[in-house]
Amino acid sequence: MTNWEKIDTYAKEWIKEAGERLKTSFEEKLNIETKTNPNDLVTNMDRETEQFFMGKITEHFPEHRIFGEEGMGHHVKDLTGIVWVVDPIDGTMNFIHQQRNFAISIGILEEGKGKIGLVYDVVHGELYHTFRGKGAFMNDKELPTLKPVPINETILSLNATWVTENKRIDPSILGALVRDVRGTRSYGSAALEMAFVAAGRLDAYISLRLAPWDFAGGAILIEEVGGEVSDLHGNPLDYLKGGPLFVSKPGLHKEIQEKYLKSL
Repeated sequence: MTNWEKIDTYAKEWIKEAGERLKTSFEEKLNIETKTNPNDLVTNMDRETEQFFMGKITEHFPEHRIFGEEGMGHHVKDLTGIVWVVDPIDGTMNFIHQQRNFAISIGILEEGKGKIGLVYDVVHGELYHTFRGKGAFMNDKELPTLKPVPINETILSLNATWVTENKRIDPSILGALVRDVRGTRSYGSAALEMAFVAAGRLDAYISLRLAPWDFAGGAILIEEVGGEVSDLHGNPLDYLKGGPLFVSKPGLHKEIQEKYLKSL
């Protein structure tokens, strides 16, 4: 077994073990706090799950660095070497209020390039995973290569924040896109929404504000099945600072950027 195969095997084991811990916590009283605003929530399970991954990674791969949402990993200023980008619970509000529609997301980068991506839909037991160049899978089922779809048949995932009054963009810009697509959805977990694009359940997903741990695992999945991943203008994602995100089936990127996103 090569070192990368070992990393892949351990990552799958750990993400499933962490998922079992989260399901067990449903019966317990959560300690809930706010971060940047009243809707930016964090629980003791977010922190405990990140600590779990940190302990496992440090024990088995001490030379690797960890970049996690709750700040328990290393202070990562560059992406040299191997870096694990970990979101212990993506969709914390859903975790608290619904006990579903959340995921654990892990992207493992080598010299800044995605090598392994995992998104685990804990409640449904669906592990979306890829090892760059070896296909993408949902559990044991290989995900097919994505096929183009026209805008008028597109199912777009988009938070309503961006088509109502907000501080970032004129809501009419994406409002025009919403009017032209077949339908819209919003799941409250970027990692799940990206996994659903990779699996063909959604055709595109747009967000104007994400952190690296929100998209690190899902981006690799989408690229592996032939989808397109960028910021809103076609530039590569920033795995250190985060930012806007646009992922889609092939072909939609150019059409949506030219027709709807030029003014952004």
